[in-house]
Parts: sequence; structure tokens; C-alpha cells
Amino acid sequence: MRLQELLAKLGYLPLKWIPSTPVAPTLPAQIAAMETAPSGQFQWEYAQTPAALQSLWVPGQYNVMVKGAVMNFERVEGMPTDGVAGPAVWKALINADLADQTNPDGYTYAYVSENLPETLTLWHNGQIILKTLANTGIPQSPTYLGTYPVYLRYRSQTMQGVNPFGVKYYDPGVPYINYFKGGDAVHGFPRASYGFPQSLGCVELPIPVAARVWPYMHYGTLVTVAPPTKSAS
Repeated sequence: MRLQELLAKLGYLPLKWIPSTPVAPTLPAQIAAMETAPSGQFQWEYAQTPAALQSLWVPGQYNVMVKGAVMNFERVEGMPTDGVAGPAVWKALINADLADQTNPDGYTYAYVSENLPETLTLWHNGQIILKTLANTGIPQSPTYLGTYPVYLRYRSQTMQGVNPFGVKYYDPGVPYINYFKGGDAVHGFPRASYGFPQSLGCVELPIPVAARVWPYMHYGTLVTVAPPTKSAS
């Protein structure tokens, strides 16, 4: 619970933390709050928070939302982005709170819908930044469903391998890559059209759109891939 309180206070969760009694800005008080989380309440920071994102929130539970927030904090602090709140992370969190060092990049969430036409909606700090046609995986190589934090990013990378039909592929210079689960990533890719399954599991975007998405996504940014019939509203 205290981990969530600090992450919310510092802007790494899409919530705000309202304590019943503020924790004194001293190291002893912070340590005491670690041992016994102070009472208070969480409220959504933004009025237009997507329902799919709200559904991930469980007070007092370490889940994918909290892991993503920890990874994002680790990135900002220059630490390994493993999402594990160990001693070094706790020390950095306390120091950040004492120094009032909040998240410099704001909160981003990406929602991919497999309803046809397939789309990706990018949400940032209470606003929809863009909604674009996207491609997900073909039936023989489907995109992972669920919510995952971005764990690896490349501005450009060569993608190669063998497709499900036994044909080798070699795609140099694939741009704006954000891996979120296994080999599945949000990235740019040239296609004649978008909006239906075409990839080998990745979420493909038009390259100019992927360039717009890139600055908003970071290590720890949550990506939800929803099957057909589910809504992001």
C-alpha cells in the first residue's frame, strides 16, 4: 500500500493520494510510513480515465499497473527497469518524495482493440492523444491478449526469423519499437493498408503515426490488447 501511495503522489500512477494525515518530510517519518502505511484515500487523477485502465487498479495489491509504475520510476532514476521494488527502489522513492521530484513525463496508456477495423488509442494525462488504425497478429501468430508493461525499446531494429508457414523474413530498419510481451511490440511498419490482422504478433502502425507515439511511451508504459467485442470506453 505504501508503495502505491508514493507512486501516486509522485505521478507514476493515474491516481492521486490524499492522506488522512500528511507524512512529515523527514527520513524517520518516511521509514515509519513504510512499516505502517498511513490511512487515506486514492482518487483518479483524470476525469476521463479509460475504463480498461481503471479496471486494473487494486489498492494494496502489486499487479501489472504497479509493476509498470515501478519500471517507469526506475527508468527516470537511471536504474535497471525490472519492476521490482527492492531496497534501492525504496531508497530512491523516499529521496524523490523528500525532494518533491515528480514524474517528468506524465502518464501514458495504450489500448489496442481487435474489433475491426483494428485500432490503437494513445491516452496521456487525461486526454486521447491519437487514435489510429493498427494491425495485430494473424491467426497463426496472434498478438498476446491482456495488459503488459513496455520492457524494451529500440528506435530502429532489424527483425528477422521464420514465419508460421516456414518462410524466412528479414526486415531491416523497423522503426519506433516498444516491446511489451515476448516478441510482440508496438512499432511502425509500411503496409498498403491498416486495420486488420497482418503481423506475426506485433502491433503495427503507419510509420508517421509510430513516430508520434514514440515520445509518449516509455519503459513501464502499459499496453492493453483487447479481443474483439471489448471496448476501451
